[in-house]
Amino acid sequence: MRSLRFAFSLCLLAPAAAHALAQSQRDVPPSGASAPAQNAKRTLGTLLEQLTWQEAETVLTRNTVVVLPLGAASKEHGPHLKLSNDWIIAEYLKRRVLDSARVVIAPTVNYSFYPAFVTYPGSTSLTSETARDMIVDICRGLAAFGPRKFYVLNTGVSTVGPLRQAAAILAVDSITMRFTNLSVVLGDVEKAVSKQEGGTHADEIETSMMLYMAPTTVDMKKAVKDYRPSRGRLVRDSAQPGTYSPTGIWGDPTLATREKGERVTEAFVAGILKEIRELQLKP
Repeated sequence: MRSLRFAFSLCLLAPAAAHALAQSQRDVPPSGASAPAQNAKRTLGTLLEQLTWQEAETVLTRNTVVVLPLGAASKEHGPHLKLSNDWIIAEYLKRRVLDSARVVIAPTVNYSFYPAFVTYPGSTSLTSETARDMIVDICRGLAAFGPRKFYVLNTGVSTVGPLRQAAAILAVDSITMRFTNLSVVLGDVEKAVSKQEGGTHADEIETSMMLYMAPTTVDMKKAVKDYRPSRGRLVRDSAQPGTYSPTGIWGDPTLATREKGERVTEAFVAGILKEIRELQLKP
């Protein structure tokens, strides 16, 4: 989650990822016992993908805030989490926003700029320029029908650079685009919850979140501590430059608990909703 031309196929959802999310959602108990059930109440938001073009025309107004979820569907997360981990998070957060905010939510973008993990099989990354331009093209395309405000529900760290560039490009067209910055939204709660020595990938925090959001996608028997203080991308070969990690983990997921995950996730959701409300109020 927190780490790394324009073909429509980039945004097709991976079938295996969809199956994993569907299975995890079936296993989530009612609100109060686990992560809040997503279909238990009437939603405030609208899923763009479920509309006809005539219906879309009525909701894509100048005052509409369009939310664009962004989460990798093919990026390594150690031996205990799925390649689709970030996509599962993005889909979960999308449903929480759908429940609580009067917004239009566009289909999830499941590829972006993730260069730190490309030595691990299955991991994919776009170039920074392609990742940037894909977001620009999506926002410009939808802005043509009215909306001038967009919020990228971002689940990555390496994605922040391309998103900042995209926001600057769109601003020239008088289109406002904001995005989730994990260090801002989660910084305080992570400091309060984390017990690990260090790390930010497939670690204590991320694994705890998954134990809360989608527990059936986590295999704690395969979770191990793998942390070496270093800089640069993760590498499987200790002879390569970067941070050596034979597992693809950077941190200590063995410390993860569902209780920690609940605390972090609910802070995450609250932070996202706060930023969306601020964007809605912006002239």
